[in-house]
Amino acid sequence: MRFGEVPLEGALGAILAHSESVGQGRLRKGQVLGAGEIEALRAAGITRVTVAQAEAGDVGEDAAAARLAAALMSQGCGLAASTAFTGRVNLNATGAGIVMFDPDAVLRLNLIDPAITLATLPPMQRVTAGTLVGTVKIITYAVAEAALAPALAAAATAALRVLPVTRRSAGLVMTEVAGQDPKLNAKGRRAVETRLAALGMTLAAVETVPHEEAAIAAALARLSGEMLLILTGSATSDPMDTAPAALRRAGGTVTRFGMPVDPGNLLFFGILGPRPVIGLPGCARSPALNGADWVLERLACGLDVTDRDIAAMGVGGLLKEIPLRPQLREPKMKG
Repeated sequence: MRFGEVPLEGALGAILAHSESVGQGRLRKGQVLGAGEIEALRAAGITRVTVAQAEAGDVGEDAAAARLAAALMSQGCGLAASTAFTGRVNLNATGAGIVMFDPDAVLRLNLIDPAITLATLPPMQRVTAGTLVGTVKIITYAVAEAALAPALAAAATAALRVLPVTRRSAGLVMTEVAGQDPKLNAKGRRAVETRLAALGMTLAAVETVPHEEAAIAAALARLSGEMLLILTGSATSDPMDTAPAALRRAGGTVTRFGMPVDPGNLLFFGILGPRPVIGLPGCARSPALNGADWVLERLACGLDVTDRDIAAMGVGGLLKEIPLRPQLREPKMKG
């Protein structure tokens, strides 16, 4: 594409690069200059204009953006594409889930030509219906087919999609300790319900039991739900503590205790029969983001969560502090 100032006589069919006032109106940038627009510019006393002119093999911004968006989306990807406008196509989630794609392929795409761009949410980001997941933007008025072709190949490899929620319900066990404020469990239940609702999940059942291994184990065996959650009145501080021991007593397995995400360090999770079990950290009583959210979201979408996955969460795992935590990361400075 050629870009620059040309005499008005040579601007027919070109794209106006800068808006121009003509008579009582205005020609906007991006306007294709036909005979009527040329005459309006001449009548306004304008003799030269800055334009973009397509060359052989160029693809217009909207057509290029539409093709790139189509290459990113496979059947059932959980995304809807907007109509291309000014070289942009937005990709929005059609339902709840987590964002999935190949980051290396997105990097390759964005290295091909500075005019061809794709911006996305981070991998594994939770989204709901309507969330903007990615935006394609062709920065110039056209790009060469020779640059667009490898970008389309990279886009197909990137495979941008929203992995949908497959586990639609969860059961919750809460424990009580002596002297516990009755409002604590009510607060915890509300926070859990809010988290589940954001994923399109329901709280199938809730049991409140004493903070005892046998009581928790029995409640786990009785609870309905495709996933089981445990929120204890006393923090779990060891893999052999009361709640993990209760999961093993119920016939389950503890596969992980602790994670390099703060808030959320004291999470544990495992499995009981076919159902994943998450021992929630105390910070899950707050609606603020914590490490348990990342585990909950992946398990809800049918993904396995491995030790490597948990270890990788440490990069970016220093989350915003929750002021109501009993022990803050950094003590408040006095006056």
